[in-house]
Amino acid sequence: MDHLARVGLVAYGVVHLLIGWVAVQLAFGESKRQASSTGAFAELASQPFGTAALWALTLGLVLLVLWRVLEAGFGHEDEDDSDRLRKRAASGLKAVLYGALALSAFRILLGDSGSKGRSTTGTVMSWPGGQWLVALAGLAVIGYAAWTAYRGWSEKFLEHLDQQGRIGEIGDLYRWFGKIGYIVKGLSIAVVGGLVVHAGWTHSGKEDQGLDDALRTVLEQPFGPYLLTAVAAGLACYGLFCLARARYLDR
Repeated sequence: MDHLARVGLVAYGVVHLLIGWVAVQLAFGESKRQASSTGAFAELASQPFGTAALWALTLGLVLLVLWRVLEAGFGHEDEDDSDRLRKRAASGLKAVLYGALALSAFRILLGDSGSKGRSTTGTVMSWPGGQWLVALAGLAVIGYAAWTAYRGWSEKFLEHLDQQGRIGEIGDLYRWFGKIGYIVKGLSIAVVGGLVVHAGWTHSGKEDQGLDDALRTVLEQPFGPYLLTAVAAGLACYGLFCLARARYLDR
C-alpha cells in the first residue's frame, strides 16, 4: 500500500505541475493546448522521450487507482463503522476520478484526444429532467470545491504528512505549498462548477465544461494573464505538496 500510494502521488503531483506549465504558456499566448490534464499529457508526449515519460506517468496513475480501490475495500479499519463507510466511499469515488485521469493519459498514448462525439453534458441534457441534473452536478462540483478550499484554509491537509514532514523550515514550506495549492485548486474547481451550472441553467450543453474552460474564463478577466499565472502557480504548489506527501506519507 505504501509503494502504491507513493508512486501514485508522485504521478498525481507531476500532472498538476504539467497543468500549471501549460496554463502559464496559455496566459502569455505561447500554447494552444488545453489547460487541463489532456493538454498536460499532450504537452508531455510532444517532448523528447515524452512517450516513455507518459507511459511511466500513466502507470503511476494506474497504481494510484489501485491504491484507492484497495483502500475502499479494506482500508480505514481503525475508524468507527459510520466513519469507515464514509471514508471507504470517498476512496471509491477518488478511484473513479483517478481512473478517468489515467484513461485520458492512455488515450493520448493511443493518439486519441477523446474530443470526438457528443459531449457528456449534451447527452445528459437530452434526458428527461437533464437540465436539472446538469445544474445539480454543477452544484455538487462547487460543494467539492468549497471543501477543497476549506481543507487548504484550515490546514487539514497536514494530516497527510508524518511528523517529520511537518516540523522545521521544510515543514513550513510544505504547509505553504499545501495551503496555497488546496485553496487555488478549490477556486479553480468552483469556476468549473459555475460553468456547469450555467450550462444547465441556459440549456447550453454542446460542449463539456472543464478545467480548460475555467482557466480560459480567468484569462478573459481584467489582468487575465497575471491572474492565470497566479492560478498556475497555485496548481503547481498543489503538485509540489503531492510530491511532499509521497515523501512524508502518514501511515
